[in-house]
Amino acid sequence: MKKRRLGTSAFEISEISLGCMSLPTNLEEAKPVIETAIECGINYFDTADLYNKGINEEIVGDLLKPYRDQVFIATKVGNRWNVNGDGWYWDASKEHIEEGVKESLRRLKTDYIDLYQLHGGTIDDPWDDIIDTFEKLKKEGLIREYGISSIRPNVFQSFFERSQAVSNMMQYSILDRRPEEWLPFFEEKGVSIVTRGSIAKGLLTDEWKKRVEKVDSYLNYSKEELVSILEKIESQYGSVHPAAIAYNLSQPAVASIVVGARTKEQLLINMKAYEEAQNITDISFIQSITKQERYTDHR
Repeated sequence: MKKRRLGTSAFEISEISLGCMSLPTNLEEAKPVIETAIECGINYFDTADLYNKGINEEIVGDLLKPYRDQVFIATKVGNRWNVNGDGWYWDASKEHIEEGVKESLRRLKTDYIDLYQLHGGTIDDPWDDIIDTFEKLKKEGLIREYGISSIRPNVFQSFFERSQAVSNMMQYSILDRRPEEWLPFFEEKGVSIVTRGSIAKGLLTDEWKKRVEKVDSYLNYSKEELVSILEKIESQYGSVHPAAIAYNLSQPAVASIVVGARTKEQLLINMKAYEEAQNITDISFIQSITKQERYTDHR
């Protein structure tokens, strides 16, 4: 497993990382997934206080405890569950962030969080307070670095111009090339992208023919366009899944691709695609047959 530096941090994280949101809530069922990830060389694990109302963090904390000095744990803050548990609302206040980090540390059973991410954001948030709070937590040793998870340019641009944040977790794939407009900005600021949605809900795996039958469209692609593009990619590269991984990793600003897995078998399928992706060096064909859209919702 190759590694890349996360922004300006000292972290060397694996090119494939585990998105823990899909993990079973049963400890014994989740254990093979985490252990397989470790065996495959994955050292970056992403969770959030929102997932399963904190249970996900507890599972991750329990299973990574024996490997704590070998791994990087990333979690997120900013969403609060309603009292009755039927939904959540946005709260990026200093008070919530400070309380949220304490609760995440408790659930994760660790003294520090490697990467603490704001789980979204709007242009109306108290950004100076947010950044000051992250810096305070960093000085206190409760977090090592901080970042954001956002696809809103008016949010992340301001955030990175005013802070020492090192990363943005954002959706990016062959079928969602919107971040490419901002890659020069990220590189200039020394910010890394950690990508999610990189296999587009299974459309960019070798099961794409089954998956495409269940959709009418994906973003700005019709079903007919999807079929045409995926057939061409499969013909050119022999397999869609490795091509999808190679495409993302062709960008220097990308530090890691976050893949979700509910079972050991699902994770191994992604790892096989990653290995095959090492043989793909030219992604210009993909760029020639796909769209590079721009973000429209900048709030």
